[in-house]
Amino acid sequence: MTTRERWTVYPLLFLAIGLAMRAQSGAPDLDGRVRVEVLDAASVICRELRVESADGPTLVHLGRVKGGGGGRIEIRDSKGRDSVAVGTRPGRSEGGVEFFDFDGVESARLTAAGLDEPPPDHPAPEAPPADEADSSEAAGAGT
Repeated sequence: MTTRERWTVYPLLFLAIGLAMRAQSGAPDLDGRVRVEVLDAASVICRELRVESADGPTLVHLGRVKGGGGGRIEIRDSKGRDSVAVGTRPGRSEGGVEFFDFDGVESARLTAAGLDEPPPDHPAPEAPPADEADSSEAAGAGT
């Protein structure tokens, strides 16, 4: 093999090997996502965490409350309706546990003051879900 052939073949060989290794390393897609089957980490720092079912609805959402409340964990049923929420509400500093009925309407709230049940003829207004906001705006704003 001549020197000129080596200058052509070897760089192409290394380029092909590098591209093959990049495809297997879990490199980010063009939209900034990394897709892996298992993530093993000692610490994860993020602004929002969502667990979604295979067919689409969000089942668990951990994130910042829209409107500046604080942190919140929302657990939903298989259809995406609220079941239980733990955390704060927009504009409030006290935390609590909220319980929702089968229609996703708040039925009771447990706070440090005790159990707060809404009157039967006036159901409590539903707290806005934390993931309705744009995740780049509301989830990370102010942190």
